[in-house]
Amino acid sequence: MGQPHYKGIREYLSRIGRKGGQKSRRALDPETARNMVRVREARRAFKTYYLQCFWSFDPDLKITLNDVAWVSEQLMKNGSRTCWEIGRRLRPS
Repeated sequence: MGQPHYKGIREYLSRIGRKGGQKSRRALDPETARNMVRVREARRAFKTYYLQCFWSFDPDLKITLNDVAWVSEQLMKNGSRTCWEIGRRLRPS
């Protein structure tokens, strides 16, 4: 009696998994993909090192691609060696 119920759940999860995979697939050119990663890392660094490097700015500041160079500069100028390394990695290659 329990098996048909489990089979139905498994089929349902399989169906929605396929649908989600289809919707989430997108083709990004390499530059766009790199920029998305840089923005994500800059946002993470802003939150992680807020008290050390960004304390005088709005804590809810929304970091965009235009702000990545600024985040990098602030990390390298005001932070520790770890912050400096993160700032260096945020710079475009």
